[in-house]
Amino acid sequence: MQEASVALWVYRDRLFALPVGPRQAALVWRIARNAIIDDLRRTPLNDPLPEGYEQEEDDRSKMQELHERIAMLPEPDRSVVAMQLEGYSYDEIAKALGMTVKNVSVRLVRIKEKIRKEWT
Repeated sequence: MQEASVALWVYRDRLFALPVGPRQAALVWRIARNAIIDDLRRTPLNDPLPEGYEQEEDDRSKMQELHERIAMLPEPDRSVVAMQLEGYSYDEIAKALGMTVKNVSVRLVRIKEKIRKEWT
């Protein structure tokens, strides 16, 4: 949150130059998302598991695999899925990413089909 706040402060002139509305909201979303992605890239990965640790095949490992598959998606698709998983409506996703609601719907259907095919 702190990195996103700093990035928004840095770009405040650009934000305030836009009229209040969907374009400004989309820019806020993009700036914050990119700042968080940059921060995650700079942050080292979690500590490795101790030697001899064996993880059982359970729901958590399947969920981890799903998140890995989502992370491998190209950028517009990854953002659509992330926002949908966070509970945003199709209309909110469309406005934030500058797409149509139909485009968001079609993308989600195609992404789900792609992940299902790869999984089996």
